[in-house]
Amino acid sequence: MNPAQPPKSGFAAVVVAAGKGLRAGGTVPKQFALWRGKPLVRHSVESLLKAGADPLVVAIPDDGRADAEAALAGLPVTLIAGGATRQASVCAALEWLGHHADIASVLIHDAARPDLPAPVIAALVKALDTAPGAIPVLPVVDSVVRGHDGWRQTAESRDGLYRVQTPQAFRFADILAAHRAWSDDTEAGDDATVAQAAGLAIALVSGDERLRKVTFAHDFTDKDPEMNAHIADVRTGMGFDVHRLVDGEDLWLCGIKIDHTQGLSGHSDADVAIHALVDALLGAIAAGDIGDHFPPSDPQWRGAASDRFLAHAAGLLRARGFAIGNVDVTIICEAPKIGPHKLAMRERLAAIMDIAVDRVAVKATTTERLGLTGRGEGIAAQAVATVIGS
Repeated sequence: MNPAQPPKSGFAAVVVAAGKGLRAGGTVPKQFALWRGKPLVRHSVESLLKAGADPLVVAIPDDGRADAEAALAGLPVTLIAGGATRQASVCAALEWLGHHADIASVLIHDAARPDLPAPVIAALVKALDTAPGAIPVLPVVDSVVRGHDGWRQTAESRDGLYRVQTPQAFRFADILAAHRAWSDDTEAGDDATVAQAAGLAIALVSGDERLRKVTFAHDFTDKDPEMNAHIADVRTGMGFDVHRLVDGEDLWLCGIKIDHTQGLSGHSDADVAIHALVDALLGAIAAGDIGDHFPPSDPQWRGAASDRFLAHAAGLLRARGFAIGNVDVTIICEAPKIGPHKLAMRERLAAIMDIAVDRVAVKATTTERLGLTGRGEGIAAQAVATVIGS
């Protein structure tokens, strides 16, 4: 074992996306092609960033900057030109990190493995407490034979054999020195090969079948059940609410107090838009409705701010392993005018749910003076929410 001290907390990451990806077909290299709705490389980059990677460097083809910038738009990453080989690309990324950051450990990952589970990242980082390097592996479970010219020769023992995956984790100074010492004339199968050639001991941690490499054209379709065995659990919920307009009450909509001659009547602050949204979120995870969680018969909720209800619903779905994909709220009234308040409403809802404002839509419509909203007797709202689990 390397006697160096274990690294401090936190890690950097390198994602190798500098290949041509010719076997997958298509008009762009496979790392920039769409897979499950977004560019292939973006999946693992987002997973690493979510796990705490900082900084994160992506090695890209010399002529691929435009594709890479489009694929990774809005993400805090650095793009560098890769080399003629995978090893050269990794070395270039490590050199950039060595000149621009003070880091103790680094994860090196292939963009062709988009489905990157958080437990694998955590296990790799933890392994560096006692080892200079660590890689995720899976046991070989099939029989293994040696062949020649298309003919079976001898059976081989599978004891001690493993399938190697990425990301691979290393103490930064060690892996940088190992890559600098590697011969440019020899291609390395992976970074563990480079590390071991430099005398570094490599720990094994449990990999995951989800880390399968996307290689061929059929991997980009839904026709491959193995690649799609872990597609995210996407659910949609709907909500509707209506409250009467009365004199002497404040008017709250989407968490914003609106100047108006009347307000909404209800047990809480009667924010009809938030109430509809709460029901949409709860409905998406089959968790009942707002009345189940905050019954109007309970005096503690009298006059309560509805942002408490929305924060509760958002926290409940996160506790069940879901994230909010987007929400869409429609307010139905003749007055007041909602247009001037839309942005403030979106920002307030986003803040309560702790999501980006571009995931929140607020719209308004009328009923052409028909019904209770058309007569100005009340305000209604409907909401749709999409949540994503894994």
